[in-house]
Amino acid sequence: MEIPTLGRRRLLELGAGGVTAAVLAACAPVSAGPEGPAAEVRSGSFTSKFRPDTDTNWSVAVTAGHGGDQRPLPVAVFLHGTGADHRMVFDDLRADRLLAQHVARGGTPFAVAAVDGGESWWHRRDTGADAQAMVVEEFIPLLAGQGLDTGRLAAFGLSMGGFGALLLASQHRIPGLRAVAAMSPAVWSLYDAGRADNFDSAADFTANDIFALRPELETLPKRIDCGTSDNLLYSVKDYVNGLPGEHEGGFQDGGHNSGYWRSILPDVLSFLGRNLA
Repeated sequence: MEIPTLGRRRLLELGAGGVTAAVLAACAPVSAGPEGPAAEVRSGSFTSKFRPDTDTNWSVAVTAGHGGDQRPLPVAVFLHGTGADHRMVFDDLRADRLLAQHVARGGTPFAVAAVDGGESWWHRRDTGADAQAMVVEEFIPLLAGQGLDTGRLAAFGLSMGGFGALLLASQHRIPGLRAVAAMSPAVWSLYDAGRADNFDSAADFTANDIFALRPELETLPKRIDCGTSDNLLYSVKDYVNGLPGEHEGGFQDGGHNSGYWRSILPDVLSFLGRNLA
């Protein structure tokens, strides 16, 4: 089977028997002229018991020259935003290229892994879908099976995925998580019945209220960023103002869009690398 170029990563949707039957397709690194080389991206799919009605696709970027008989790479797991999928971090944010640049500058080598979560808001829903459980119980073991060091993990995401990363860290679903980063996280301090896409009910909101869970992040390295033209700015500031312990990030020029997220991603990768070292 011919593998297309990484400009638009067409996944191999061959996995049909669960995580144990996940199929890897190794893709060669590509060059992007003045942007420099990209990290190697490998993609595959599996059937998840937590997302039973669709294939769950994933991709992992690793820098060239790392792997094989060398020390396994730690992993930063990316959670995408609404209307997107696992390809967002590579196709839109160019994380494969920025990761290669991070390592070329002497940063800690690590892998960036992304997986489809649908529109679940990365927590269990009344439909039975549970993308958070999929990440913890299926995707992370899959990454271990690919030779990555899942004993050294970080989580990051943007918008819906920023909320998901903070929730995942706050609920301690990954023992020993090294760090969490959220770009423009979609966070609210109060339940709004008009946000049925986010939460099924007031009880669901309460069970996943990351404002109430902020004390759980006191000792965890954390970074949160948001653009000053983002409609979420004041809610994110409210969330950050109540965070215990030290945190990195800030409020920079930009909106709720890929241009802003690309502009801060090098600093986010640096933060993740320092904490995965």
